[in-house]
Parts: sequence; C-alpha cells; structure tokens
Amino acid sequence: MFDWVLQVPILSIVCYLPLLGALAVMFLFKKEQGEGVRKFATAIAFLDFLISLPLWFVFERDGELFQFRESHSWIETLGVRYEFGVDGIALLLVLLTTLLGVLAFLSSWSAIRVREKEYYVFMLLLQTGMLGVFMAMDFFLFYVFWEVMLVPMYFLIGIWGGPRRLYAAIKFFLYTLVGSVLMLLGILALYFYNAGGLLDMEGLGNPRTFSITQFHDIASQIPAELQFWVFLAFFVGFAIKVPMFPFHTWLPDAHVEAPTAGSVILAGVLLKMGTYGFVRFSLPILPVATWELLPWMAFLAIVGIIYGALVAMAQKDMKKLVAYSSVSHLGFVMLGVFALNGPGLNGGILQMINHGLSTGALFLLVGVIYERRHTRMIAEYGGISAEMPLFATVFLIITMSSIGLPALNGFVGEFTILVGAFNRSWFWALMGAIGIVLGAAYMLWMYQRVFFGPLKNPENKGLSDLNRRELLYLVPVVVLCFWIGLYPKPFFRILEKPVSYIVEIVESNRPEPGQHADMGSIHRISEHGGD
Repeated sequence: MFDWVLQVPILSIVCYLPLLGALAVMFLFKKEQGEGVRKFATAIAFLDFLISLPLWFVFERDGELFQFRESHSWIETLGVRYEFGVDGIALLLVLLTTLLGVLAFLSSWSAIRVREKEYYVFMLLLQTGMLGVFMAMDFFLFYVFWEVMLVPMYFLIGIWGGPRRLYAAIKFFLYTLVGSVLMLLGILALYFYNAGGLLDMEGLGNPRTFSITQFHDIASQIPAELQFWVFLAFFVGFAIKVPMFPFHTWLPDAHVEAPTAGSVILAGVLLKMGTYGFVRFSLPILPVATWELLPWMAFLAIVGIIYGALVAMAQKDMKKLVAYSSVSHLGFVMLGVFALNGPGLNGGILQMINHGLSTGALFLLVGVIYERRHTRMIAEYGGISAEMPLFATVFLIITMSSIGLPALNGFVGEFTILVGAFNRSWFWALMGAIGIVLGAAYMLWMYQRVFFGPLKNPENKGLSDLNRRELLYLVPVVVLCFWIGLYPKPFFRILEKPVSYIVEIVESNRPEPGQHADMGSIHRISEHGGD
C-alpha cells in the first residue's frame, strides 16, 4: 500500500514541504489575507503529517539501522554530503514533529491575529529546521539545520510573545548560539582528527567526511583525551537545549513569553534536540568520555529532577509551572539515557516522546484558558470544572499522563527509566522515584486549585468549554497517551535495534572496574593545579 514511499525521496519531501509552503505564503498571499494564510499554512502542516505517516508502516524493524537514505555529493572538497536517513529513534521524533506541527498551527488560529503572514512563514521555516535536524546523517548538514531553527524561534518569541518577549528572545538566542558554536568546535575537532590529525595527535588518515556513521565507526580509535574535550563541547550545546541544570535559565522566560504554539513546539520538539544529541552523538561517538563523566551526568540529571520539581511547586503562573516541570522531566530522560543500558535508553527515548505529547498538550490547555481569561495565574481560578467540564476532563487526563499514572504513557516511560537506573545504581532510582512523587504533588496541587472548590471569582462564571477546533487538536494527543500507556510494544519494537546498537558500542568501550581512561594532559593539569 505504501510501496511508493520507497520510490521517492520521502525524507526530503517531508522536510522541505513546509519550506515550500513558507515561500508560497510569502509570495502568493497579501498581508490582509489572514484567514487564507491560516488555512493554507495549516493545510501544508497537515499534508506534511499525512506524507510522513507511511514512514511508520514501511520502516523495517529488523532491516538496516538507517533507512529511507538519500545521499548526494554536496561540497566535495570538504567531504560534505547531502545525506538523510532515519533509524527508529529519529523516525519517532520526525513523526512527533509533524504531528505537533499540525496541532500548533490549529492552536494559533484564534491566538494569533497580528502579522499573521509573517507568523506562519516563521512557523513553517521552523518546521523544516526541526525535521532536518532529525533526518541529517552528515554533521555539516545537521549543524546547518540546527542553526536554521534558531532564527524562526527567535522571531516567534520576540514578535508574538508576552510583555518581556525581547528579553526572553535575546536570552534564548544567546544561550543557544553559545552552545552551537562550542558544538561546531567539537565537530571540527572530530573532522580534522579523522582525516589528517589534530594538534599533536596523529590522525586516522581517512578521507575527509562529516558522515555521522563514519564517526560511529571510529569511536574506539578516538583518543580518550580528545573524546573528553569534544564531549564537553557537545555537552554545552546539548545541555542548553535539554535544558539541564544549571543551563536551564533561558527556558522559563522563553516558555512564559512565547505564544502558545511556540511553547508547544519548544517543549514538544526543540528540547528533544538536546537529548537526541546525547543519544546520537555523545554516547556512540565518545563512549570512553561518556563512562569517565558518567557520575557527573547522573548528578546533574538528578539535581535537575529534584530542583525542577521543587521550583515548579512554588510557581503561581500555570505556564511557568509547566515550564519548570520540563526541567524535572527532561532530567528524568537524561537519567535514563545515562543509565547506559537497554531499559534506561528505551525508557529515556520513549519519555522524550511522552514529554512532547503531555507537556505540549499542557501548554495547549493553558493557552485555551488564557485566551478566555487573559491570565495564567493559578489564584485567579478555582472551581472552573463546573463551568468547563470537558476542558477539566482533558486537563485531568493530561495531568495524569504527565505524573505517570498507569495506563497512560508517562507510566511506561518512567517505569522503564527506573528499571534502567536501578540496574546502574539503586541511589539513582531512589532519586528518580522522589522526583516522580514531587511531580505528582505539584501537578495535582495545581489541578486542585484551578478546577476544584467553589467558583469564587465571578469573572470565571460562564467560561465557554472546549470548542470543536480545540477538541480537534487535543483528542489525538489523548488517544496517543492511552495507546502508549496500554500498548507500548510497537514503540519499544521500533527502538530495539538502534538502542542495541548504541548499548553495544558503549559497552565495548567500558573500562574495567577500577581503571580509568588515559586522559593525558587533562590528568596532568589537574595534578599540577594547572601550573
């Protein structure tokens, strides 16, 4: 039925369709055609989702690791290739991106009424940038898409955001740019070492290439000292994106000031690029450094879980509470990833998808109530479940999904992460479990204050419940939450091969107990206090 997928460059079509849509909006529509732009841009996003959907059915679970590959020479003298491909991990994130794209566009219909043409152009450009990041199999191409998505998000926050939008947009831009530049230095270090050598290190003498699979292949040959520095360079870039403590401070401002659709994309997709970076690059390319720095990564993940949960509990603004909950939830994802075993990685990757669905939906729901009352302060509400029963029901399901109630997606992800963490250290699992309890506490407390009790504020009387358009973009998320919660097997099945591949590389480079990798000058510097 979907054999045509194998006959066409399906990944390029999915990636560039939003770009073509953006060009069409720019040149075919006038500024005053707001309704036409809205419908056209949403139709493009929906078409993109429909075209991406067959990937799920055609992808061979036992086939090659990377599939739907497209490879063409691009900048021959530098060894840069236009190379696309997806494994099970990237495939899930591509589908998450196209799905959330449709939901974000639909949620913008009533929220954005100013400069609509520019808004939808930036949203479509952002979609292309995000999809390219997950599809790229060439480091150069990956970096180009990584940078492309930075600009549209900057303008989305800076133009259509809240009162402090410029501050939030500049902060987001600077943080991400610093991380990107350091990541580029790490990529260049690997590139030069693979080909001709780097500084006083003799290189491998391979042809110049930015191929990500090539760097996977040479992982065991990269000196431990080089791995350490490249790991740190990648760490800053990815940790800012995750966001890991203490690189998270841009996130609450960006979330609070961004328009609803911006927050959905930010939480649902952009934050996953950091965790995806660790899974795709840090673990399989720098396994020795990963083992050396494992205690630090676990420490930062645990601090993020506990700190994010405690700060979320103290928030008075619903959107800010959800933003800080992301710091805690993504810390949980990092704990699973750096358990460096099958259950931990499976759980961490599945939890990326779960967080995209649950937190994305929470931002959509907060956006719904904000459009009606123009306030997100928890104290302004109370007892609104009687006025908005449908809204209260959907909010409750998503809240339960977020806190990991059995039968919903969050439970499967968190349980699998705990199993992986326990296999590595009982203390990690204990800290993770405390984070889950704290998460349940602040989410349920927020729900109780907003929806239960008497309706004290007269301004909340007569609030309209969810309309058809809002149900249209919330129901698919609810269905997916139950699907993953009740029958997660198809998701674990598609992750089976790439997770085994990463675990095998990491395990084959695991130091013997009591041994440490030779970090050369790094250890000498620490021994002599840097003199």
